[in-house]
Amino acid sequence: MARSPSHLLHRVLQLALDIYAEESGSGGITQRQFAVLAAVAENEGVTQTGLVRATGIDRSTLADMVARMITKGHLERQRSDQDARANTVSLTPAGAAVLEESRPKVAMADARILALLKPSKREGFLELLADMAVTDVHAEPEAKAKKLKAAKAEKPAHGKKDKKPKKEKAAKKAA
Repeated sequence: MARSPSHLLHRVLQLALDIYAEESGSGGITQRQFAVLAAVAENEGVTQTGLVRATGIDRSTLADMVARMITKGHLERQRSDQDARANTVSLTPAGAAVLEESRPKVAMADARILALLKPSKREGFLELLADMAVTDVHAEPEAKAKKLKAAKAEKPAHGKKDKKPKKEKAAKKAA
């Protein structure tokens, strides 16, 4: 089991969720609720299908979550102007407040999770997770490669060291 990716991922997920729960407190929203609120904030009026894509939460679970978050007053749902069969989801002022209140707690949880790794391994860890998160396990190998390449192209440049040719680095060290 010590070399099983699925088992190790499960263990890491449990650890991450425990850290998140400690940081968010007993009255806080869950990690999945935060993901939904953040996705809606990034794309106000997103359809529920768009939320499935953005969060990775399966359609039926997401529908239940959205219904509960509507009941709590965090979200509101309306028929889409573009497609009468689809619902769009928007943040309410209460939902926006909960999201903003949760952001520092999530940032603290993320920092604690990354602190479990050596600093030199953190960026690589995040890149591996990002690569895996955009993978469609049902896609053909060529489609997977294209999707991964597109996701890497969209990654922000912040946090990356300036890539200089080895000769420039060697010359700088010698000086």
